[in-house]
Amino acid sequence: MEGYPEKLPAKMKGARPARILVHICCGPCSIIPLKKLLEGQSKVWGFFHNPNIHPYSEFKKRLESVKRLAALLSVDVIYDEAYRPTGFIKGMKRSVSPGSAYPQKDARCRYCYSTRLEETAKAAKANGFDAFSSSLLYSRYQDHGEIRRLGVDLAEKYGIIFYYEDFRTFWQDGVDESKAAGLYRQKYCGCVYSKIERYSPKYKIKKSVTGST
Repeated sequence: MEGYPEKLPAKMKGARPARILVHICCGPCSIIPLKKLLEGQSKVWGFFHNPNIHPYSEFKKRLESVKRLAALLSVDVIYDEAYRPTGFIKGMKRSVSPGSAYPQKDARCRYCYSTRLEETAKAAKANGFDAFSSSLLYSRYQDHGEIRRLGVDLAEKYGIIFYYEDFRTFWQDGVDESKAAGLYRQKYCGCVYSKIERYSPKYKIKKSVTGST
């Protein structure tokens, strides 16, 4: 598997960092990254911080799914259980779409990656971890290039390693294992805009014509 050797000290090249804090976006996407990282000698913790998720019922389902996964894998997790999508949406609009009522997908995804990865980097630094990573690296629907770029920038900002590993090869394994474990499998990315695009008739027509996801 591909790690991120450019940011590792010479003595650590070819190896995973000793202590990794993994941002957890949801249970199904986290099962493979956590299991693979736990196969080595690294001490692995999870970090649930997802202010993007809306509505509250969805937030609770995903939080409970992560708690169930943590119990199944015997993984310690730092939980941010505060439900605060209003601040997230306001921050997004200020950052990526001032004056626009509807932020475009690429821009809002960058904002979402950045805010969650930054909180993970800060938590990792504050709690004595050597590195941080994310379960977003499992999903074939996420922009790995952008996640990696942001991770490296934040690593430099906070003086900590960003650990990149491409878990997309195990996509179907994650699907099968999450179903077997009975984990809640969400139908949209998380934010209110992704829910609108997932369920609105207008978007469904566009999707059927273009084949987009």
